[in-house]
Amino acid sequence: MLRARVLTAGVLGSLLMGAVWLAPTGLLALLLAGLAGVAAWEWTALMGIQAPAARSVLVAGFLASLVPAWGLLLSGPGVVQLTLYLAAALWLGVLAWLCCCARGGAAGLSAVSAAVIGWLLLAPTWLALVYLHEQTPWGAFWVTFLFALVWGADTGAYFAGRAWGWHRMAPRISPGKSWEGVLGGVAAALLAGGALVGLLGPTTPAPLFLAGLMAAVIAGSVLGDLFESALKRQRSIKDSGGILPGHGGILDRIDSLTAAAPIMAAGLAWWQSGM
Repeated sequence: MLRARVLTAGVLGSLLMGAVWLAPTGLLALLLAGLAGVAAWEWTALMGIQAPAARSVLVAGFLASLVPAWGLLLSGPGVVQLTLYLAAALWLGVLAWLCCCARGGAAGLSAVSAAVIGWLLLAPTWLALVYLHEQTPWGAFWVTFLFALVWGADTGAYFAGRAWGWHRMAPRISPGKSWEGVLGGVAAALLAGGALVGLLGPTTPAPLFLAGLMAAVIAGSVLGDLFESALKRQRSIKDSGGILPGHGGILDRIDSLTAAAPIMAAGLAWWQSGM
C-alpha cells in the first residue's frame, strides 16, 4: 500500500508540477477543470446519487459553472478578490459544523445541501488555483508553495501519526487522525515551505504576514481533510473513489486543497491590494 501510495504521488506530482511551471494558465485551467470534474463525479457518490445519468448532469452543470468563474478573473481584481474572501470565510461555517460533529450533535447533510456545498468547495478551489497562477507575481511559485504546504502537512501527519499517534483528535469524525500527526504535519509543511522560499527566493510578503498565511493554510488543509472524512463517515465509505492506487479518489487527494487554496489565494489577494 505504501509503495503504491508513494509511486502514485511521485508520478502525479511530477506531471502536475510540470504543468504548473511549463504550461500557460489557460491550459493549466483546463487540466485543473478536468481534475475538478472527476472530483465532482466522486462528490455525487458522497451525496448518495448512484444513477450515472443524474451524476453526469450534475457534473456537466458544475463544469459549465466554471465558465463564469473564469469570467471573474477577467472582470478585474476587485470582484475575484471578494469571491476569494467569501470562499475562505465559508470554512468558518464548516469548522462550526465539524465541532458539532465531534460532539455528536450535527445533523447529516441532505443531498441538496451536499450538492450546494460541493459546488461551493470545488469551484472556488479551481478559481483560487487559477488566480494564483495568473494574477500573482511569481504565480507558478505560489501554486507550488501551496502544494508544498499541503503535501508536507499530509505526509508529515501520515508518518508522525503512524509513529507517535496516541491522542486522537476527532474520533467521531476520523478515528485515525491524532494530535501528534497534526504536529508532525505542521512541522513538515513549515520545513517544506521554508525550504522552497529559501531555494527560489521569490518576492514574498513581510515575514510575519507570510508566517501567518502559512499557518492559516496549514490549518485549512487539516480542516478540508476532516470535512471530507466527516462526509465519508456519514455515508459509511472509506474512499471517494478508486482511480488512484494507494490514495483512493481524486477527491481524497484534493480534500485539503479545498480549504487551503482559497485561504492562500485570499491572503495573497489581500497582500496585493496593499491591505
